[in-house]
Amino acid sequence: MAKPRSPLRRWLTRRVGYPLEAALAHGVNALFRSLPLDRASALGGWIGRTVGPRLPGQRKARRNLVRAFPEKPAAEIDAILQGMWDNLGRTIAEYPHLEQIGRERVEVVGIEHVDALRDDGRAGIMVSGHLANWEVQPAAARLHRLELALVYRAPNNPMVADLLLRLRGAASDLQIPKGPEGARTLLRHLTRGGHVGLLIDQKMNDGIPVPFFGRDAMTAPAAAVLGMKLGIPICPTRTERLEGARFRITVLPPLEYPTSGDRNADIRIVMERLNRLLEDWIRDRPAQWLWLHRRWPD
Repeated sequence: MAKPRSPLRRWLTRRVGYPLEAALAHGVNALFRSLPLDRASALGGWIGRTVGPRLPGQRKARRNLVRAFPEKPAAEIDAILQGMWDNLGRTIAEYPHLEQIGRERVEVVGIEHVDALRDDGRAGIMVSGHLANWEVQPAAARLHRLELALVYRAPNNPMVADLLLRLRGAASDLQIPKGPEGARTLLRHLTRGGHVGLLIDQKMNDGIPVPFFGRDAMTAPAAAVLGMKLGIPICPTRTERLEGARFRITVLPPLEYPTSGDRNADIRIVMERLNRLLEDWIRDRPAQWLWLHRRWPD
């Protein structure tokens, strides 16, 4: 169990660490904003490949990869890690350009499902994970007149959180922080006929255990709980980075809900289906998933 930080350390973090971190974030964002999209994305990828492997998260990502792909040789694991850092660096660099990416750099497969979700007179949920640039989906959806509320985990640094909220404003006017109040906001939004985008690939300690790469992972069941409770569609959605700052979004038809009569069992079945889809997508392009998450128990 981690030792609590001392009052002095907390004070130094808030008064010194947070402002320095925010100044760096704003400076980096200003640099990427000043560059054309392709140059910003390429520079972000280079920084990711150069700096990322030296960060503490490299060890966690490698452990996750080895556990998920025990059959892969070390050289292939290294290549995936390098690709992951490239993708993450590009994703950060592309934040100031989200509106342009959505307008010019995205092809959509399954656009009929987007149209149906928008026009059926009901609320709806699009479900995905931290694949490629995961911020592109809502930006592209907005250009197809489908507004998605976004659920997010706020960074510890409120100054950085404010910057991210502004950058994500290119994709969504409603950004809902995780937590009890956020859950109530999300429910109100859906009961009023709104639409939401959920990323379901992060560990949730009070979630439910669902298989993912052969091991149970604590998974947030909110998509299944809300979808079944309100009788609204859940559309799994995949984003792929094709080359540089170009993307393909694939929207699948709404899931069919199981009807066993056991609500908890049906929720688990839905989440198992979603986790299997995510796993298939990750296996197809493993370098485009964010292996840095503590997805499984250590």
